Amino acid sequence: MKKDLISIMDYSKEEYLRIMELAADFERNPNQRLLEGKVVASLFFEPSTRTRLSFETAINRLGGRIIGFSDSNSSSVTKGETLHDTIRMVSNYADLIVMRHPLEGSARYAAEVSSVPIINAGDGANQHPTQTLLDMYSIIKTQGRLDNINIFMVGDLKYGRTVHSLLMALSQFENPIFNFIAPEELQMPEEYKLYLREKGIRYFEHREFTDIISEADIVYMTRVQKERFSDPIEYEQVKNVYILRNSMLKNTKPNMRILHPLPRVNEIHTDVDKNEKAYYFDQALNGVFAREAIIAHTLNLK
Repeated sequence: MKKDLISIMDYSKEEYLRIMELAADFERNPNQRLLEGKVVASLFFEPSTRTRLSFETAINRLGGRIIGFSDSNSSSVTKGETLHDTIRMVSNYADLIVMRHPLEGSARYAAEVSSVPIINAGDGANQHPTQTLLDMYSIIKTQGRLDNINIFMVGDLKYGRTVHSLLMALSQFENPIFNFIAPEELQMPEEYKLYLREKGIRYFEHREFTDIISEADIVYMTRVQKERFSDPIEYEQVKNVYILRNSMLKNTKPNMRILHPLPRVNEIHTDVDKNEKAYYFDQALNGVFAREAIIAHTLNLK
């Protein structure tokens, strides 16, 4: 039976921990030729730098071959080919498909028509499960645990698929505390807050966080995503609402680390980069090891 990764909830807590173990193994030895003789299709219908390049690095380090496209304009989509037909065709050529698409639900649909496993590399504002697994690996590396994490999620919590997936995953562990910091227009959607209430998990909502940042284990900054706004005026009103500066980190916990799925625009000032609590570039590197782990797990190579 093929093993897709479409939503972070497709994995059990045991599988999260298995991915963490495998990622650590790949960090120790990234070049393991487990994909020798295999072909992976990388289908990016939407632009991406880190996700696409870290997947392609992971595939190369595992000894696989890559086919695909990084822009739907260079595919038969421009001729009117449907997603159904693209996936049916590509699944004849590859052992695994990694796909990013702007439409929510597209990855689940692709999994239904594909004969090979699908890994969702982001579908609209819905889910980004591989980012979540590399975020969890970054948390366990910096905190030594996934239980009892006090996480501040800052910025675009409405359209930010990374925070949605991370919330669902961390809620499987003991005693997380979520602090949501967002403007009125970009609050965490009600469905996620309802999910936390039903599980009896504590969350708090704030408009500002400078006076409470000392409580955080993880500060997870997000970009206000221009591409998700239909009204440019609404985007201009909220784009610079939170900017993390080095001076704000003075009284934070020694173990506190700043994560960001990147790319950043203005939400983390460059003066934070030299602070030892800035972890976002290491986090991006962790993406290679986590994605090697996900590929190996999906294809039962380990």
